[in-house]
Amino acid sequence: MKILSKVLVASGLCFYATLAVAQKTDQFMGEIVNYDEETVPSYELPALLKTNKGRQVSNIGTWEKVRRPEIIQLFEENVYGYTPKKFDSIRYLVTNEVPDAMGGRAHLKEVAIRVWNKGNSVTINLVLFTPNKSRQPAPVFLLINNRGKRNTDPTRAMKSEFWPAEMVIDSGYAVAAFHVSDAAPDNKTDYSHGVLDQLYPEVLQQANGMKAIGAWAWAASRVMDYFTTDKAVNAKRVALVGHSRGGKTALWAGAQDQRFAMVVSSCSGSTGASLARRKYGETVSLINKQFGYWFNDNYKQFSKNVDALPVDQHMLIALMAPRPVYTTNAAQDRWADPRGSYLSVVNALPAFRLYDGQLTLPSEMPALNEPVWRSVIGYHFRQGKHDLNVYDWSAVIKFAQTRL
Repeated sequence: MKILSKVLVASGLCFYATLAVAQKTDQFMGEIVNYDEETVPSYELPALLKTNKGRQVSNIGTWEKVRRPEIIQLFEENVYGYTPKKFDSIRYLVTNEVPDAMGGRAHLKEVAIRVWNKGNSVTINLVLFTPNKSRQPAPVFLLINNRGKRNTDPTRAMKSEFWPAEMVIDSGYAVAAFHVSDAAPDNKTDYSHGVLDQLYPEVLQQANGMKAIGAWAWAASRVMDYFTTDKAVNAKRVALVGHSRGGKTALWAGAQDQRFAMVVSSCSGSTGASLARRKYGETVSLINKQFGYWFNDNYKQFSKNVDALPVDQHMLIALMAPRPVYTTNAAQDRWADPRGSYLSVVNALPAFRLYDGQLTLPSEMPALNEPVWRSVIGYHFRQGKHDLNVYDWSAVIKFAQTRL
């Protein structure tokens, strides 16, 4: 599919106004960063619905049995790394419980999820609030917390828009979170200390072995393992939420683990929701320079040759089909390429249409603060900066009320 940048004109005059007053290029880590739509190159996306052998995919069976596994393997080999599937044992220990948390509105559980493999173990610490007013197992929003642990404070002494737990509870949902550092510290010197060096040290020596994002996605699946045992939670209605690098992780975890019923990716940008081939904002080269420890070693070979990459991010979003997926962007976050993120959703549409032939999306990017909710696909482009805030949560909750 060949795409010419000059014909992809997005709607939303506010978006253009933002760009018009801003500089069109910048420099970062010795590279020029492009913020000019006029210099986005023409590019051809890898075919979504064509198998490695050139067979056109026209039905659900071929997608699920052939093409979808092929795309997973391509991302494993070239971007995020292979995720080990086996471990020796897993146990759950409730370390703290408050039945009348949030002034009686919620039941708090803090759960230590301990996983063993080959004599070593790691512990993923989960904070979980379930609504006391619910008489049935509650659907749950699970946040991959890549910010300070205080953002998901179980005592609620500190409240954060990043995780507005009270608002989620009052909407009838359970709300949960784990911190990425329990699986892999988010820095280039210590990222291996945890899941990687304790449970799967062999992957550290493999060019296609998972690194930090793979470890965080693995941890999200271990939380899902726990949810299947908790009668207060509806494990068939779990929405996985992530922001920025957490948003990249949410997409990768949701692609691999189809038990997640919905995936929300906030401002995830490069190697998240935005198309790599647009070379707008943060590029593959820049993200590998600064955060190479998130991805497997093979990904580095595409830093200066992104057109050779056998996948692009529309294919990652397509892996959510037919489950609901919601992506977001912010006007002041050009680094994450809002237009490229929306185009990624649009170009993922053919996979979703295998399940719902009536599903359509506007070809033009929506205006500021005008969410697009079409069947199982949601997207919004809001005012403000790179963040996950109350506006985002409010929109996602409304979307989930009819989709999750």
